[in-house]
Amino acid sequence: MTFEINIKDQNFILHCSGAVYWVQRRLLLISDAHLGKVSHFRKFGAAIPSGVIHKNFLKLDEVIAYFNPESICFLGDLFHSSLNLEWDLFSNWVSKTNLPIVLIAGNHDIINPKKYEALGIKTVSEWATEDGFLLTHHPETREGYFTFCGHIHPAVRLRGMGRQVLKLPCFFMSENQMILPAFGEFTGTHVMQPTEDNMVYVIVNDGVVKL
Repeated sequence: MTFEINIKDQNFILHCSGAVYWVQRRLLLISDAHLGKVSHFRKFGAAIPSGVIHKNFLKLDEVIAYFNPESICFLGDLFHSSLNLEWDLFSNWVSKTNLPIVLIAGNHDIINPKKYEALGIKTVSEWATEDGFLLTHHPETREGYFTFCGHIHPAVRLRGMGRQVLKLPCFFMSENQMILPAFGEFTGTHVMQPTEDNMVYVIVNDGVVKL
């Protein structure tokens, strides 16, 4: 279900949901949940089962129950579109979860920050920690920092002996950066081309495996 790594003397646990748990800070990192996307597309006639909406919230509850974090940081694209029916579900979820939440604003986070503030959510453009970590939405390298980010929805394509092809979401890591997979159930992926300088942690069923 998980895979633990150490970066700059800090421990991080990669979870099969696509989340990362920062052990020392008891901080849960989640990227690209894209809440509201299903309702947005259904509004324009897309045949998407409404049950997908609830899967995102169930997934959030499950990973929080697993790690019992003290706080949550969403690395952008928390809510995909303007306000729609899923905002009420999200508001109720925030109230029920009752944890401090920080949102690193992404390109899809177009809702007025005051709406988040009303829910007790702090919205910022980035978060640079005193111990040398940078939390952003878009991938970025900055001297002296290791970056956790999202936006790309990384995946890798694996080929089997019998010409089988699998496209699997992954945590995509370089020397000073890790790109988290999209957390949302209806997001799509972008196939990455790893080099010998990259480390790739693939999500396979209910586990995380280092390639």
